[in-house]
Amino acid sequence: MLRSIVCSICLLSTFIVNAKDILVKNIEELAKANKAAQPGDIVILQNGEWNNVSIELDCKGTAAQPIVFRAQIAGRVIIKGNSKLFVGGEYITVDGLYFTKGYAGKNAVIQFRSVNKEPANHCRVTNTIIDDFNNEKRLDDNNWVLFYGKYNRLDHSVLRNKKNIGVTLAVILEDERSRENFHSIDHNYFAFRIPLGSNGGETIRVGVSQHCEFASNTIIENNFFEHCDGETEIISIKSGSNIIRNNLFKESFGAVVLRHGDNNVVENNIFLGNNKVGTGGVRVINKGQWVVNNFFYQLTGSEFRSPLAVMNGVPNSPANRYVAAQNAVIANNTWYQCTPLGFCVGSDAERSQVPSNVLFLNNIVYGKTEKIYDVFDKMSGFHFTGNITGNATTQELNSGFIKMALKTIAHQKAQIPYAPAGVGSKVQDSLMSIAAIKLKSRMNSTPGFSGREVFYSVIKNAMLNCGTAWSAPEATSSHKLTITCKDAAQLADALTTTRADYTIIRLTGTSYEFTQPLEINRNIEITSSSKKIRFSSKEKHSHLFEVNGGGTLSLSNLNLDLAALHADNFIISDKDANTEHGNIRLTKNSFSNWKGIFFNASKTSQLDSMIVTQNIFTANKGILFSFTNEDDKKGYYNVERLFINNNKINGQQGQVLAMLRGGNDESTMGPMVWFNNNILTNCSAGDRPLIHYYGTQLSYEQNNKFSNSNTGGVLIKYEDVVKAVHVFKNNVLQNSGKIEANRFTEVHSK
Repeated sequence: MLRSIVCSICLLSTFIVNAKDILVKNIEELAKANKAAQPGDIVILQNGEWNNVSIELDCKGTAAQPIVFRAQIAGRVIIKGNSKLFVGGEYITVDGLYFTKGYAGKNAVIQFRSVNKEPANHCRVTNTIIDDFNNEKRLDDNNWVLFYGKYNRLDHSVLRNKKNIGVTLAVILEDERSRENFHSIDHNYFAFRIPLGSNGGETIRVGVSQHCEFASNTIIENNFFEHCDGETEIISIKSGSNIIRNNLFKESFGAVVLRHGDNNVVENNIFLGNNKVGTGGVRVINKGQWVVNNFFYQLTGSEFRSPLAVMNGVPNSPANRYVAAQNAVIANNTWYQCTPLGFCVGSDAERSQVPSNVLFLNNIVYGKTEKIYDVFDKMSGFHFTGNITGNATTQELNSGFIKMALKTIAHQKAQIPYAPAGVGSKVQDSLMSIAAIKLKSRMNSTPGFSGREVFYSVIKNAMLNCGTAWSAPEATSSHKLTITCKDAAQLADALTTTRADYTIIRLTGTSYEFTQPLEINRNIEITSSSKKIRFSSKEKHSHLFEVNGGGTLSLSNLNLDLAALHADNFIISDKDANTEHGNIRLTKNSFSNWKGIFFNASKTSQLDSMIVTQNIFTANKGILFSFTNEDDKKGYYNVERLFINNNKINGQQGQVLAMLRGGNDESTMGPMVWFNNNILTNCSAGDRPLIHYYGTQLSYEQNNKFSNSNTGGVLIKYEDVVKAVHVFKNNVLQNSGKIEANRFTEVHSK
């Protein structure tokens, strides 16, 4: 026996001694090191730029001695170009890489499987950044991180600025090798996912609908999600037995959505909406879901994006459609200064099955209005007990609510309300499924979020321990430049040659004859004094200005006569479907005698915002603002926020605004339109509506005055396939057309 132990020690000592550090300088040396690597080896990637590389790792370490591939200095191995990382094999650790300003094409940037599609097991990527590593075109689909295999981990990493379609991180359950995987996604910083303008912008997705009946057992914990606004689902759970806990969601549009799969747990998370539009909490669908001990602060979403949305389902639904919420436990949560919760959300002719056996226990709901929840169908399947709300609530509530004064604990700007000791109820076993009884230890007998200690620990952990131990270089300081241009040639030259972050171009001439269209690739402001300027061209162009991805066009204080300008469009958005978004601002201008489409949104382009304010449009013919090229019924649209406010539109011959968002997709909040305080006089669109909304998700038409506009026709027409919100309020109609409203339109006559 002693001899056997001695021999084992000697063998282990020899193995450890043989472990070595290996410096590699290029992809060829890295490939050789991977093939030769033995347990305990450390392969060091030399500092510098690694361009157009496919890093393929499939060696095998052990639990005691993983094989480590790390940057010589974390963050100094900069991966660019068409590059990607395959982590296959077993017990591999990748540490300290920096992916930036590149793209991975149809591949994921990082995937936990070999190039031969063999899943990884017990592998780890840590201390790594993926930043702005996007395919060039916005709708060229790819994911950044794909999990396969079992027991893999992504931790202490940063994933930010994903702009093209595709999930930031996805867990794949395509076969038995990747199910019941126990992956860990922890201590990461997910940030700055701008609105995609379509489905496919989730930050994390676990499973897909066709694999939704399988358990994943993935743990998502101790992460920080900031401004993750890609679509309405921040985390989309499409599998079973996952845990989402101790995460911080800050000012992120959307919600944690338990879309498919059963027996998932959402616990000890902090949702800080800070009154940002569209911020949601948790959406509950399917069976056996637990939402316990979470804190929700100043969330503003409604219905699908409510601070809590408990969904109706489809009777006899297949697993990949909508299974009504059943056997759910929603306990010891606190909603503070949020919009109303939603019960039986999604109720319609198809989703007619109401939730059943939903226990709403020991929660605090302290709303920002007198109403704390909305009900969209029958509540027979809900059981309320031990819940409390503030005295200011005037809504007639279920008997399971108590109104009382609450105390608060201050933490920075947030206030955590709590109830007096002794208030609350214990869970009744008779109401619960067997699975829920097994989890009873997760719940407290005192109502609400467990208080300051958990709040502090989640916030502190997110701020101090999420992300890498190193930081990417800071952006260089902005440079502002002012240029004067007396003719069209100088203007075209200025737009071509300027490299400033923000350029102001002052027009000093009175006549500008254009020989070619102008491209806007940076932040450009074109302005002048109030004197009249004539724009013209001898040849006809498709457009005058094209606002490319990443560009911003501001026109201010221009008085333009466009009668002699021959073009189909005055301004278009990026026709090349660039990943970067654009912005447009028109302020205090006068545009007259234009013939054509004034602004035309190109197909697959995306503007973050378009602001049109304090302008005068006179005697123009053609559509003023057209967003109608997304005609493939996929739910795409071209502007997130459109503001047309405080303008005067006189003698317009053609539609003022036409918007199209086709299809029945429910995963986005936009487009959102504000059309307020405008004066429209003697405008006509013939047999078309002067303003036409199709599929616009949110619109406000308030305090406008319409005189002699589209008389005998349709002034504004609202059309929707999925739910929307339209508010027509305090408008004056004098000898003008009618309003064609629908069931989503709230019309207030003045």
